[in-house]
Amino acid sequence: MPTKASTATLTTNQKVHGIVHTAATAAAAVGAGLAQLPGSDAPVLAGIQTTMIVAIAHEHGAAITKASAADLLLTFTATHVGRGISQWLVGWVPGWGNAINASTAAALTEAVGWAADSYFGEERAAT
Repeated sequence: MPTKASTATLTTNQKVHGIVHTAATAAAAVGAGLAQLPGSDAPVLAGIQTTMIVAIAHEHGAAITKASAADLLLTFTATHVGRGISQWLVGWVPGWGNAINASTAAALTEAVGWAADSYFGEERAAT
């Protein structure tokens, strides 16, 4: 576990990498754990991704509320259509469904995280 002194020396990019990968790991766990209940993971994943967006905004020095982060998440959710399709096709199959849902949840969370990083990075560069 990093100490307070060591986290102060991390760059914004390193901190964002940690935020995104931690959120993706949590999303994978949720996706795997709730695979046999289609759609039951959506609210939990939205919460993980909203928290991730708020943390990324904070690292870029942007002020953002959870409501604004949720609105921003909606702009990134076109990728969730793919998740819905994968869940519908094979998500209910024990074993395979768990693995596919976990990897899909992690990949989509990574995509949302890097999109948020790009968004806030460009916003910071413009100011």
